[in-house]
Formats: sequence, structure tokens, C-alpha cells
Amino acid sequence: MSEFWLISAPGDKENLQALERMNTVTSKSNLSYNTKFTIPDFKVGTLDSLVGLSDELGKLDTFAESLIRRMAQSVVDVMEDSKGKVHENLLANGVDLTSFVTHFEWDMAKYPAKQPLVSVVDTLAKQLAQIEMDLKSRTAAYSALKMNLENLEKKSTGNLFTRTLSDIVSKEDFVLDSEYLITLLVIVPKPSYAQWQKDLRIPLDMVVPRSTKLIAEDNEGGLFTVTLFRKVIDDFKTKSQRKQVRIWFTVREFYYDEKEIKREREEMTRLLSDKKQQYVSTWCSFSVPVPGLTPSAAPVLLQPPEQGLGEGDGLKYILHLEATCEVPGLWGTLRTQSGIAPCFPPICRGRMIKGEMT
Repeated sequence: MSEFWLISAPGDKENLQALERMNTVTSKSNLSYNTKFTIPDFKVGTLDSLVGLSDELGKLDTFAESLIRRMAQSVVDVMEDSKGKVHENLLANGVDLTSFVTHFEWDMAKYPAKQPLVSVVDTLAKQLAQIEMDLKSRTAAYSALKMNLENLEKKSTGNLFTRTLSDIVSKEDFVLDSEYLITLLVIVPKPSYAQWQKDLRIPLDMVVPRSTKLIAEDNEGGLFTVTLFRKVIDDFKTKSQRKQVRIWFTVREFYYDEKEIKREREEMTRLLSDKKQQYVSTWCSFSVPVPGLTPSAAPVLLQPPEQGLGEGDGLKYILHLEATCEVPGLWGTLRTQSGIAPCFPPICRGRMIKGEMT
């Protein structure tokens, strides 16, 4: 997890003086890594319109953070078997989040700076709403996919009475397209294997000799084929349940359908493939216009080291980033023990998600 501070600092239009000053102030104690953060010149309009946009941007900021966290959590959920590689798939415009933030460029195509600021904010709000809809749609699709796959996996791991047989049987196990004969599947308890193999004609005389074959087994019993005449199917099933027969067995209702088995196998393969490829795309955008920025106010991005001084207390102290500014969020002064110092109001401060959600 990396932490970034975006502050407004005194500087020139090109942001170079502000960056140099921040580097000078913070480099002595290695308090932060600083980068230029370029914001275009917007058509800001009147102060009243900016104040109105301030409330809207505050709501959008909260909504965007919540949305991005949900997107990141979706990636974590999808990559349940490869959580160690989550950070490799948390990308913004195809790059990792740290690189995206430290090399941020305003997307003029999506959010033209020549448009009124109200229009830019409105476009951003619509983009966020569309992303939320896409996220909900993909999340629902993945949930359905996961449920279908789990159902198929359950069928593949149950006992011989309930599990799917499409991955067990083959065409060669059955007598197909015969007018008189049919192959059934029966489940025989393990203690009865020898007797079943010995008495091939039990419990009927209409069973084809030596037509039985063990094709699968579990802890309780085995799945055997048996071929008999079609006209005695009902009698065979009835007698299999009578207590007077020497071998108790159960007929497993199954009729070989090559097309259905192929469809079931392809469905399992497709679901497994879809699950591996179902990664939610991460999209990230920042809104940074803030009322009160003067033409000489230059935004600078600061990245404190992960093992900082009291979680950034040293950086806050040296930059006078305190909540005691006379006018919070605007230019002002900070009263300290040594006198009055300039106050650098933070534009925003947040943590970029890296790796698993915490």
C-alpha cells in the first residue's frame, strides 16, 4: 500500500519552482518523493459557481473512492487462486497505480479543459455512473459463472449415485442403436463384486453373458455396465430392489447421449476458461479543481516513504500541514511556536490500493 499527498504550494505556472522547493524541504530527512502534478487551466467561472461545484466534487470524490475500492475487491475475489498476483492486475490505463499517479496526465479527450468546469464535472459524474453500472453487470456475471461452475464441480465430485458420468463413461461402454439390446449402469457394493462377476446372469436369464465391466468406483461400491434385452428392463429394475436376490444392486438411470455429453464437457471447459479470464478492468480518474487555487498555486504530489516518521507527522510538521489554518482549504497562515508560517492546504490525501484489500 502506497500513500500519496496532493498539496497546493506557492510556485510558478509551470510548477517547477514549487517542485524544487518541495524537494529542498523534504530531501534533508528523506520525508517524501515528490513529483510534478499537472492540472490544465480550466474555465473556472465565478466564485459562486466554484463554491457550488465544491459540494458536488466532494460527493463525487467519496463516490469515486468507494467505487475504486469495490473494483479492487472484485479483482481480489476473481483471483481467489492467485491472490499473490493481485497487484499485477490492479491497473489504470494499463499501468500500475503508482506509475499512473506519479505520471498523471489529464485526459483532454474525455474532459476538455476548454469546456466550462461545470461541464467537465458533469462528464466525470456520468463516467463514474457508467463505470458503476459496468461493475455491477460484471460482478453479477461472475457470480452466476461461479455458481454454475460450483454446481458442475459438485456433480463431478459426488458419489456414484449423484455425480455426473460424462467424464467417466465412453461410447465404447454401451451397446448403441440396437433394436433388441440395451446397456444399463448399475452400482454394486464392494463386498458383492466377486458374486456379481460370478453370477453374470443374476437376477435374470435375459442378461447378455460377460457383458458386465467395472468402469468406476468410490469408497462404497463400483459402477458396472450390464447389457440385456430391452423387453426385460422393467423386470430387471424391479428385481434389483428385492431383498430375495443374492446380490443387492442399484440401477443408475443413465442413457448415453453423445451430443449431451459433449455439451456438458464443453460447458465445464468454457466455465473454467471464463473464470480464469474474468478480470474486472480497473479504471481510475482524479478530480482536482479546488476553489481558492490562485494562478500561482501549483499542485505537487508527495509520496512519503512507507516507513515514515510517525506516519507522516514529520512531513506535516515541516510543511505546516495542520488543521489550524485560519481558512481551511484556502490560502492562509499557520501560527506556530516560532511565529507565523505559510500554510500549504492539502488538495487531497489518500491511499492507493496495492495488493490485497485491507
